[in-house]
Amino acid sequence: MADTPHRVVTLVGPRVSMFELSVACEVFGLDRSELVDPWYRHRVAAAVPGPHTSPEGVVIDTPYGLDEVDRADTVILPARTFAGDPPDAVLDALRAADARGARLVSMCTGAFVLAAAGLLDGRPATTHWMYAAELTRRYPDVRIDPKVLYVDAGNILTSAGTAAGIDLLLHIVRLDHGAEVANAVARRMVVPPHRDGGQAQFVDLPMPEPDSCGSLAEVLGWMLEHIGDDLSVEQLARRSCTSPRTFARRFRSITGTTPHQWILSQRVLLAQRLLETTDESIETVAQRCGFGSAGALRQHFTRVVSASPQAYRRTFRSEPA
Repeated sequence: MADTPHRVVTLVGPRVSMFELSVACEVFGLDRSELVDPWYRHRVAAAVPGPHTSPEGVVIDTPYGLDEVDRADTVILPARTFAGDPPDAVLDALRAADARGARLVSMCTGAFVLAAAGLLDGRPATTHWMYAAELTRRYPDVRIDPKVLYVDAGNILTSAGTAAGIDLLLHIVRLDHGAEVANAVARRMVVPPHRDGGQAQFVDLPMPEPDSCGSLAEVLGWMLEHIGDDLSVEQLARRSCTSPRTFARRFRSITGTTPHQWILSQRVLLAQRLLETTDESIETVAQRCGFGSAGALRQHFTRVVSASPQAYRRTFRSEPA
């Protein structure tokens, strides 16, 4: 990113969710210039003049107003921002921000504001599964996926509720500053460093673990330690003393994704870290991550990260190893 701080504005209204507001302040508002200098410049701006009292009884006041959106590089819309339809001035400001290429981010029901501005028409998006049907009914031109944690559709990104908002904001840090910085922020927040946006919002309760074998958490740990090896569902099922079919069903019920997709996600994440922190060749990185060849690494890496391994290294390789 440039020497000028990336400007993030979180837009609040009379009914803003304190959780999503706090997440934005935690990720972008705290000074983390020891990780990246400059860090983001974050402002909490009022969509309509305040002060406002949240449903939790917290009084929110800010000296910043809607004009901050005109200068923002990223605009964040938390959940429950407005009790009814957003004011026309808010919709106009969001349309103008989109037209000049700003990044627009919604968490949970913040997607309703983007949809009201017409910015989700024809685009993939998500929201909390409880409100997906209502969003589809009110805005039928939006391609709603109620199952996933978040959707990255270029300059417009949407997430499901609560913890999925953390996943999305960490995804944005990863886009801007790379995996190492995003992982460092996640460690300080004491949250998992990476959950892929395609994982399920809601997962079934885990099935009872067999007494004679390790728990799935232990198998997951073993998978991470051997992520560069040739891992098959049959091999993993043997470690958990189950059939491959039972293991795959249990794995999805707990993680929200398949073993194959989970392994690919972890291998890409490891490749990101190696590309950022080492001078190893692309072929060596591919071997260490379990892709087998530079061609296979390039295919999967580009699909997930939307950049080739070489381009990613040029962007995020900050200093010699």
